[in-house]
This record gives sequence, C-alpha cells and structure tokens, in this order.
Amino acid sequence: MMREISHFINGRSVTGASGRFGDIYDPNTGLVQARVALATAAEVDDAIQKAVRAQAGWAAMNPQRRARVMFAFKALIEQNMEELAHLLSSEHGKVIADAKGDIQRGLEVVEFACGIPHLLKGDYTEGAGPGIDVYSMRQPLGVVAGITPFNFPAMIPLWMSAVAVACGNAFILKPSEKDPSVPVRLGQLLIEAGLPEGVFQVVHGDKVAVDALITHPDIKAVSFVGSSDIAQYIYATGAAHGKRVQAMGGAKNHGIIMPDADLDQVVKDIVGAAYGSAGERCMALPVAVPVGQKTADAFVERMIDAARGLKVGISTDAEAHYGPVISAAHKAKVENYIQMGVDEGASLLLDGRGMKLQGHEEGFFIGPTLFDHVKPNMVTYQEEIFGPVLQVVRAETLEEAAALPSQHAYGNGVAIFTRNGLAAREFAAKINVGMVGINVPIPVPVAYHSFGGWKRSAFGDMNQYGEDGVRFYTKVKTVTQRWPDGDIGDQAFIIPTMS
Repeated sequence: MMREISHFINGRSVTGASGRFGDIYDPNTGLVQARVALATAAEVDDAIQKAVRAQAGWAAMNPQRRARVMFAFKALIEQNMEELAHLLSSEHGKVIADAKGDIQRGLEVVEFACGIPHLLKGDYTEGAGPGIDVYSMRQPLGVVAGITPFNFPAMIPLWMSAVAVACGNAFILKPSEKDPSVPVRLGQLLIEAGLPEGVFQVVHGDKVAVDALITHPDIKAVSFVGSSDIAQYIYATGAAHGKRVQAMGGAKNHGIIMPDADLDQVVKDIVGAAYGSAGERCMALPVAVPVGQKTADAFVERMIDAARGLKVGISTDAEAHYGPVISAAHKAKVENYIQMGVDEGASLLLDGRGMKLQGHEEGFFIGPTLFDHVKPNMVTYQEEIFGPVLQVVRAETLEEAAALPSQHAYGNGVAIFTRNGLAAREFAAKINVGMVGINVPIPVPVAYHSFGGWKRSAFGDMNQYGEDGVRFYTKVKTVTQRWPDGDIGDQAFIIPTMS
C-alpha cells in the first residue's frame, strides 16, 4: 500500500477525513512515493480548537521551563540529524549535505529561542511621576499559524515555530504538501522534548487549508514564506481579518563584482550560490553583475569552466553538488524560462535542459545553465526563475550596477564583491535591498539578527526570527501604577500628567 502522511494533531497522527490527497514524488526517480492528506476547513478548525485549549496552560508556564523544552528539542534535533536529513532529501531532492544545512540553519533559531527568559523581559521605570512606576510586559498572542514553502522543509518551519512556541503561543503549521514528512517528525520530537500536546500541530493541505487558517477568528498571527503573489494575498486577506501578518515573497538577488575583487573567490562563491540546491533558494544568487568589460569577460570565462565542473546527481550521491528540482511541473517551468531567455536575445552559454541521469531518466534534473548579455528589460531578468540558472548582466560603473537591484521589483538580498572598504560601506548604506552581503554571496543573517527583504520580497512590518520574531509573536502590555498614601482630592478628575 502507498505510504500515507497524516496530520499531526494534539500530539498524534490523525488520518485525513476529506478523502483528498496530494502525491509526494521522489524527485530522483519521478515516481510517486507517498501521499499526503489534504485537510478540510472543519479539520483545520478542530486543530485550532485543540490549540486554543492547550495554549492557555503553556502560556502560564514560566519562561524558564519553556526554555528547557527548547533545549531538549535542540538536543533531539542534533541526535536525529542523519534521519531528518535523509527524510528531507528523499522528498525535496537536495543532496544530504545541503539537507543538513537546511536543518542546521533552523536549529540555530531553536538555540536563539532557548534564551527566551531574557528576550521576554519588559521595561521598568521607577518614579515616572509622584509615586508612580511604569512597567511593560510581553505576552503571547494566543494561537498563531505558519505557512511554509517546499524549498526549506526544516529551516523555515523552525524559524517560525521555535520563537512562537517559546513565547508561549500555540503554533499550527501548514507545510508544503510536496515534502511534508520532516515537519511531522519535528512535531514528534517536540512532544518528546516535553511540549504539551496541542501546542504544536501540523495540518496538511492546499488553498482550502490556507484560507481556513488566514480567516479563522482564533488565529491571531500568520507567518508565510512563498511566492510574492501568494504573499500579497496572504497579507491582504489576513490583515483584512484582523491578523498580524508577515509574508515573505520571491527574490532576484544580485551579486555585483568590482574590478578589484578576488575573482577566484568570487567564482567559487557564486557557483555555489547560483547552483546550490538546484537554485531553489529565496537567497540564491541568480544574477551576476560584473563591472567593466574586462571583469565581465574574465568572470564569464571562469564561470563557464566552474559550472561545467559541477556534478548533478541523485540526492544521496555524496559527490553530487546538487540534485533534482522538486517536481516535473517545476522542471518544465524552469526550462520554459531558459527558452524564453533565448527568445529574448540573451546569450545561452550553458544549457541545462534535457538532462538525463543513467538509471534515473525520469528524475527532475536540470543541468547548470548560464546566460550572458542579459538586459534589464527581459522578462527572464524581471521574474524569479528558481532553478539552476545564472544570468550575467554587464555594467560599466558601480552606480549602474547598484541601480539594478535598487530598481528591481524584488528587494530580498544583494552582495558586492570588492577589496574597497569605502565602496562597500557606501554600497551597503545606499542600496535599496533588505539584506546585504559584503564578500558574502548568500547574506542570510544569523539567528540573533533577523531575516527580511524589501519591496515585493516582503509584506508586513516585522522580519523573521531574532528579536523581530519575538516582537511579532508577542503583544506589549504597559502598566502605570500608583499606591496612594493619602487623599487624592480633585486630581482624580483631571487628565493625569507627570508634572
């Protein structure tokens, strides 16, 4: 019988009642390996009601005890790293080393959440007025939801849930239906770590489940990562229903290469950033912008050799640099973009279409693809391709190069490669993009900062994880107190001041 992935409700697996299922493929073979239940609105509501009941007791637990659960969860993830990585790789297709990196970057946010007793401390002012003290406290929102994409089935659920749960909320996760097994396993590990049943739940589904979550009156906040069009929809719909929303969208990250850059290091950095995980990263670097013809010619020559040297293989091949993309539909979409680039007049130097691996001919593989002489008016430049495709857009000056990411519809990440500290400092200050790397090709901030782009890469006012995550998943209550020791007289009828 076909393996079936169920919902994770109230600490246990719950078989779907809708009778609807989604297929889960093995990207290496192109074959269906399992199916996942797709929830009805009633099933989502049932999970939310259980979360409401569980959240009150969890929020009443002191922050230090909640932190101990997070410490135990961290240890369990580390102990089960190999299992989690192979499970992730089997459904997503990324190679094992990359799958471990996916988990590790999520684990770092769990480590951050272990410090929640300190992070939740409020402010206190003694003597703000005559006999008056003022203090603030951070309290959880209640039940919150996360809707996560296929490309990071461990990292992004952990980015959201670790902070939300540590703050005292109950969290309902709607992961991608393409690779849902790791989120369920994380839920099991949380129960093993001591989390009360119902505080973390996983509901699988499609738009039916998403709409049920973002419109439900008991969901107080929604965090989302996915395409920009869906991010805008989640943001608008959630906000219209009175929810706090952070919705991260697509990206078109640029790497600007100055003439003084260490070109050997640049090529090593960009080949990994452009083609790693088959380009299925919102922080991938799919656009290289060399400054000056000499820099461009040298970069392109070396990049051709570096990309040709990449090994595309099945996800368990320890020597493979990257594996297949997630699905046949996504493979077709990326290959259509490659043809569009040719039709638009860009120079196709390496063509990854039609790639077949012996013994895995039906797998979803795309070889490294490289375009030169890409222009800003091309659709393939303006839109996110999300595959192993690197585009080279040439610029004559730093000002011309910096204008490209600043004026682009997306504003997720950007990098500059240079030895000039002044140029890098001015670039970082002026660029109209949310995350900047200086000689760092994928500038994903560490867990105690926060992740977030600008423009169509992010909808909402607060970023993922870090202190912004704590602010997002809590509300501030401010108390002004006085203990009078005599008759307050007529002052009770006058607007209070601190004079």
